[in-house]
Amino acid sequence: MSSVIRKISIGADYKNNAMHYSVGQEVYGNHIISHILFEEKDNSYNIHIKKSGEILPWKKFNSHMAISIEYDLEY
Repeated sequence: MSSVIRKISIGADYKNNAMHYSVGQEVYGNHIISHILFEEKDNSYNIHIKKSGEILPWKKFNSHMAISIEYDLEY
């Protein structure tokens, strides 16, 4: 079963020191986070951004880091 990731938080201290990334969030000079994907082949989470219709890989986090995931519950 495939699930859509809506938000990823990186860091052990979720409330105070974690970095939070959400689909639709503006980042990096007017880019928008278009989607967050889990890549099974290397157990990583990949954030892609979109600007002017072009989607680019932006950040990659391995699964050995402290990661919290929120899934999109609208279906």
